[in-house]
Amino acid sequence: MKRIFTLQKGVVLLSLLATLVFSALTLAQSEPSLAAASLKTNLHQTADAPNLAQRIERVENGLLPPAVVKGETPAKMKLADRMQFYKTPGVSIALINDGRIEWARGYGVLEAGGKEPVTLGTLFQAASNSKSLAAMLALRLVEQGKLDLDSDVNKRLVSWKVPENEFTKDQKVTLRRLLSHTAGVTEAGFLGYPVDSTLPNLRQILEGEKPANSRPIRVDMKPGAGFRYSGGGYVILQQLVMDVTGKSFPELMQKTLLQKLGMTHSTFQQPLSPDRASRAAAGHLPNGVEITGRWFVLPELAPAGLWTTPTDLARLVIEVQKSRLGKSNKVLSTASTKRMLTPEIDNVALGWLVDGQGSSARFSFSGSNVGYKSRMIGYMNSGQGVVVMTNSENGGELVVEIIRSVAAEYGWPDFHPREKVIVKVDPRIYDSYVGEYEIAPGFILFVTREGDKLLSRAMPIPTPPSATGQPKSEMFPESETTFFVKDSDAQFTFVKNDKGRVIQVNIQRSTRLFQARKIK
Repeated sequence: MKRIFTLQKGVVLLSLLATLVFSALTLAQSEPSLAAASLKTNLHQTADAPNLAQRIERVENGLLPPAVVKGETPAKMKLADRMQFYKTPGVSIALINDGRIEWARGYGVLEAGGKEPVTLGTLFQAASNSKSLAAMLALRLVEQGKLDLDSDVNKRLVSWKVPENEFTKDQKVTLRRLLSHTAGVTEAGFLGYPVDSTLPNLRQILEGEKPANSRPIRVDMKPGAGFRYSGGGYVILQQLVMDVTGKSFPELMQKTLLQKLGMTHSTFQQPLSPDRASRAAAGHLPNGVEITGRWFVLPELAPAGLWTTPTDLARLVIEVQKSRLGKSNKVLSTASTKRMLTPEIDNVALGWLVDGQGSSARFSFSGSNVGYKSRMIGYMNSGQGVVVMTNSENGGELVVEIIRSVAAEYGWPDFHPREKVIVKVDPRIYDSYVGEYEIAPGFILFVTREGDKLLSRAMPIPTPPSATGQPKSEMFPESETTFFVKDSDAQFTFVKNDKGRVIQVNIQRSTRLFQARKIK
């Protein structure tokens, strides 16, 4: 089992590097194409049935790419085809409109090659979406006077303390900083554990002691100095809320949030009970193979431990929308909800990401555990939103394609393909760009020229037997040095030294910048 887990871990780490930069992986055909009609299960709808059915069908057949050339009409894609392309056996969607769940559907199956369909009760790992619920719990405890947003958390921690060092001499780790990823705490995320392995307790995770497979959670940056995504910070939060309440984290979440919000399918229990496990979707690796044991167990509950459904997460989104407007306060007061949705740094609020203004104002978060990708979005003022969950390591880009289709159908102001303008350049310039660029250790971007076309492809080196890589994508020039590809939201800028020699390519994707050094 240890060898299998190590292999899976290596494949997953390489695939995560790929999905940070590119929007699609080449997926060999191993499953027969699934007809759209056979994918649909358990329609839940609350509007005029005939018209709504047509809207749903347009969403299912209107998936969109991230970029489109100016003057061209983007090619619409079918959900069934994209599920096959991304080797994603199961997808579940809940659509929020006018402050209510307008419809929800499950597509595909619980595991590759299986027959058990995804239903509205199928559980998926929510991964980092767990943080939004953990933040709500923390703010509830603030309202009750059990926690303070700006006090040193060591004053309330009992069973473990944040180790003091030179970074915490003048600035302390506070709850506000933990929730906004500005506490300077290590460990971005966690891989999880095979289902039959010995699980670490919370203290072992905090200390990085076996059987924990992560490093000690420590402060190695001055608290408050800047943003750095930290799942480790939410592990500290998990210990903190347990210490101040004397209750287990799953019990706290059940009584404080899940029960009050009607999230009846959701749980923070890890491992799952046999009954819930029978209703859970298995996670899948980039090559479409099911994870050994069906999934990994995440004892890091606050940052990544929630099992849930899109319908349940949609109830969370709706409550946040209504609470902000003073229309519902099942968990938090309106003041606390507004505080939760107020950015602390850039677009990072307390457990949420907040973007846009006016009609575009929205809160969101994404989940990325091994074998599971998801996203939830809620607009502040219009009562619109969506939750999409998948059981595939490749599901992240599929989620975004679905969201673009929803945005087009429901007239959202955001999430539309970006319009690009191609300029004319001398193809002979491409010769200077041809080469190999190191995106990360062991992960290479290959740039080649075929006739008058410049092509790119990303691959792990050496390539594990079960890993997949990005197909060759044509790179279209926006200038002599800047290029885009139609199947990704990444922008590529070739950088030259003072002698005019290309030395690296900068890859910009959303707010992430990757500097890939030319090595050959």
